[in-house]
Amino acid sequence: MCYAKIMLKQGLQQKLQQKLSPQQIQFIKLLQLSTVDFLQRVDLEMIENPALLGAKDEDALPSEDPKAETESTTDIEEDRSIDDYMMDEAYDVKEYVNDEYEPDGFHLSDEGDEERKETPITETESFHQHVQEQFNSIAEDDRELVIGTQIIGTIDDDGYLRRPLEAIINDLAFAQNIEAQIPEMEICLQKIQKLDPAGIGARNLQECLIIQLKRKDFYNRAIELAIDILENHFDDFIKKHYDKLIKQLKINEEQLKAIIQIITKLNPKPGDSISSARAQYITPDFILINDDGKISVLLNSRNAPDLRISRSYMETLKGFDEAKNPTREQKESVQFIKQKLDGAKWFIDSIKQRQNTLLHTMNAILQYQKAYFEEGDETKLRPMILKNIAEVTNLDISTISRVANSKYIETDWGVIPLKFFFSEGISTDDGEEVSSREVKKILKDAIEAEDKNKPLPDEKLMDILKEKGYNIARRTIAKYREQLNIPVARLRREM
Repeated sequence: MCYAKIMLKQGLQQKLQQKLSPQQIQFIKLLQLSTVDFLQRVDLEMIENPALLGAKDEDALPSEDPKAETESTTDIEEDRSIDDYMMDEAYDVKEYVNDEYEPDGFHLSDEGDEERKETPITETESFHQHVQEQFNSIAEDDRELVIGTQIIGTIDDDGYLRRPLEAIINDLAFAQNIEAQIPEMEICLQKIQKLDPAGIGARNLQECLIIQLKRKDFYNRAIELAIDILENHFDDFIKKHYDKLIKQLKINEEQLKAIIQIITKLNPKPGDSISSARAQYITPDFILINDDGKISVLLNSRNAPDLRISRSYMETLKGFDEAKNPTREQKESVQFIKQKLDGAKWFIDSIKQRQNTLLHTMNAILQYQKAYFEEGDETKLRPMILKNIAEVTNLDISTISRVANSKYIETDWGVIPLKFFFSEGISTDDGEEVSSREVKKILKDAIEAEDKNKPLPDEKLMDILKEKGYNIARRTIAKYREQLNIPVARLRREM
């Protein structure tokens, strides 16, 4: 028999580790929020922490409150347990009643910004609620209602059912304990596909368009032919093999044009028709000010809520501080109050840090892209990446990324996402570095001006850019074209 010998050793080891404090974590979470999400987070914090109040609350302390000069008279008695001494440490309130614990409320430097009125977010029923309410009124029994609800909940936001019915059957068996079969699933799905908006519940684009066409005047010859094309010649249609369609359907070019016009007016994403109908407005995080050529930026006043500390909580602490022999219940109350006051102070400090970071970063972007902000000309944008702004602000790249994410600025040319100002650089024949957005704009203008009967292939677009001094490979042209959501030349061809 063989025994392994295990050696145990003790030793000292030095390690350098960096850990985020709870306050830093809170600041990071607040920084990446948009204005609307930030306001919701503030409201939630005020609900959870009664020590945090708005400036208009009657119990809120003023922004400047004189220091309290209360001295603690608490004596430590002998023969008490360790828990009692630890409770005394938590009971110490001198740092609260003898310190200016009430942070100043935050205000913007520009008073006029307080008068700006942003359009509020309108809350309406969701796309799925809209479909569900219709199905509730046509479901024959509880079983069909459960099956239909499961299918509707699986439909994507654009209106398509991409999950196979077999998988939904498994979901029903697992979540609802219902053993469904394909035939009854199909029947239920057909009922959903008859609901509004037209095309809802389709499993692919072909089915979506056919569902919409079958709701139209079926006795219209052009619609009959359109359905025939989608059902039997779909590949030829999407590949724009128009000559083949004319031969197969025995129609002329004018008739095919009329059919194509009917199909192209259909909605390829029926779910978006509900989403776009809902009033959704972007609340800008920054506001660009142009005062006779002097460009500056202001932070939306909603990002600087005037928050204060509860007066009653502070006075309660002062009362406990004056108690000579506090009871255990009083000590536990002090622990709770100190925790809430700490939480309120950290939250207000995090908001102030968020406000300063947002403005610091946005001012750096403003100076870097000053030529664009002065005229609004997209070709004036300089190549800019996160690292450029991080170096100017002395902030981490991840911090700049959080600021740029889901933040918007209101300008004279519309509300623009901060991500818009970041782009890679491209060198011209003269050695000048320009933004890729300038190249994309040239591409877009060239495609918009092309002859739709003979659209420009990528090779020709590459030649156009070379004439303007941009030596760009064809694969890069294809990449930029895809980023602009522009199809290849063959699919851009019109009759």
